[in-house]
Amino acid sequence: MKKLINQFDELSRRDFACYLAKSFLGVGLGLPTLRARGSEGSTIPLRSGTAKRVIYLYMTGGMSHLDTLDPKSDAEVRGPVETIGTIVAGIQVSEHMARLAKQVDKVSLIRSLSSNQGAHERGRYFMRTGYTQRGTIRHPATGAWTMRFIGKLNQTLPGYVTIGGDSRHPGAGFMEAKFAPLPIGDPSAGLQNSRLPRGVTMNKMRQRLQLVNQLDGLFKVRYDQRKVRAYTDAYRDAISLMNSQDLQAFDISQEAKATQSAYGDNAFGQGCLLARRLIEKDVRFVEVSSGGWDTHQNNFERISGKAAELDRALSTLLADLEGRGLLEDTLVVLATEFGRTPKINQNTGRDHYPKAFSCLMAGGGIKGGYVHGATDEMGAEVTEDEVSIPDFNATIAHALGLPQDEVVMSDSGRPFTVAHKGKPIEALFA
Repeated sequence: MKKLINQFDELSRRDFACYLAKSFLGVGLGLPTLRARGSEGSTIPLRSGTAKRVIYLYMTGGMSHLDTLDPKSDAEVRGPVETIGTIVAGIQVSEHMARLAKQVDKVSLIRSLSSNQGAHERGRYFMRTGYTQRGTIRHPATGAWTMRFIGKLNQTLPGYVTIGGDSRHPGAGFMEAKFAPLPIGDPSAGLQNSRLPRGVTMNKMRQRLQLVNQLDGLFKVRYDQRKVRAYTDAYRDAISLMNSQDLQAFDISQEAKATQSAYGDNAFGQGCLLARRLIEKDVRFVEVSSGGWDTHQNNFERISGKAAELDRALSTLLADLEGRGLLEDTLVVLATEFGRTPKINQNTGRDHYPKAFSCLMAGGGIKGGYVHGATDEMGAEVTEDEVSIPDFNATIAHALGLPQDEVVMSDSGRPFTVAHKGKPIEALFA
């Protein structure tokens, strides 16, 4: 049996745990998010961070920096998109970010990111983990590192949630399954199958749990391994979540219609609303993804629609967090795998361009009305304060107070750190 268990990969083990929960308990929560207990064996003391929580907005496909956060005056580069001023003198953005222009005083624009990964999957992996993709190991995403080092704030809700993400998300990587995110596909549907099945009372559920424990007891004693303990954790956390008074946080229909409308009638906008509800209940790390940014064709037409969704949702989110007193200790991150080429191709599109691109951060101790780094007049070369992907991730870790020098060993005995030699962008902090 031990040999058989060891043949399963991590995803298979989590799927098996999910299957058991459905079969024996009538619970179906997707891939289970399990209880994090902090740094477990950490020898390096945590520093005091400026942020308690993170909302990580990911633009899948490669958001054009030239048509959003770093517009240029050269007509051949700019195309038909106009450049507009903002509430902060000297800072300009694309006309597609008109709402954000009124809230630039809350954000730091990072215009000097540079990556060496120009393919989508590898670029996304690099941005989320700080490590280049390898066939021999799967690295943890920043959210998993966060869960391992500082754990949950709300012990009855998942500490790490992804909304609208892709199936190739690195998740917990080589770490234990309890540090993996809970995936939510449709934010409007909330957390599916989180109630007891019809006809199953809590008393009957407890009886089933007792039976499972009796059947599994000897096996768990004989094979006291983390991969086996993960199954018990899955049951425990599923039941805890089902009984939580905060489960309603997943139901965005409880928000006023005006609030739902303000975020935008689309999956990304509603995902941002769900993210706000979750961090309001002290979920530690929430990632919301927006697809469709791979604009090889009809760049300007497609960017117009995608940027409008982003501009509305992001601006509403920032104002909403500030109004609720949450922005001060919630780090909002806007990220993407790379930018787009200054040259407009024959299909009126822009191609992959990892050499120079833009992202932003806000809240959680980040200064507002600030631009870090710069590109040349074509948006092709970083000319000031180049920021690597590990540097970007180190900045998130720094804001959360994670120990960046602490080494965590993979199952294969290889050493890893949260930001892989990255250095925080100290200038971003107020």
